[in-house]
Amino acid sequence: MKRRGFLGGALALGASPAAAREVMAEHKVPLPMLSPPITDGRGRDLTLAAFRGRTVLLNIWATWCPPCRAEMPTLDRLQANLGGPEFHVVALSIDRGGLETVRAFYADIGIKHLDLYVSEQLRAMTALGVAGLPTTLLVSAQGREVARKLGPAEWDSPSAISQIKRVILEGRSQK
Repeated sequence: MKRRGFLGGALALGASPAAAREVMAEHKVPLPMLSPPITDGRGRDLTLAAFRGRTVLLNIWATWCPPCRAEMPTLDRLQANLGGPEFHVVALSIDRGGLETVRAFYADIGIKHLDLYVSEQLRAMTALGVAGLPTTLLVSAQGREVARKLGPAEWDSPSAISQIKRVILEGRSQK
């Protein structure tokens, strides 16, 4: 094969539409999950079981993490676009300053659609198997981890929305 033909073929493989590429690596079989204690913006104690029946994008983050801060507007837009009875973004902060730190950060950067959720850092990272921030888990309506991504992403991109919508549809068929 000529070099030009090989390079052309290799470039064509990388030219698939963005919506066709998965943002998160999916597990072959959805994984069971543990839940750390979670406190919502009203001070209520929750676990991930409170979200059963909805597909959840669970993003573990902190205000002191620059990549976390950068991706928050995309999570806010995703919640505005897809949030509802079948889908919810849970942006779970592990800041030591708690709800007030997160509330001030949301106000500072104009977050309007994300609810407030906090958890104690060590408990959250241990229960969810977090090795670094941000870490994002896609959780099925049945409460199982479908996919995971370490690092930031454009959560309102066509590829992310496509992958999330597919998981939502799969959840409907399993109800």
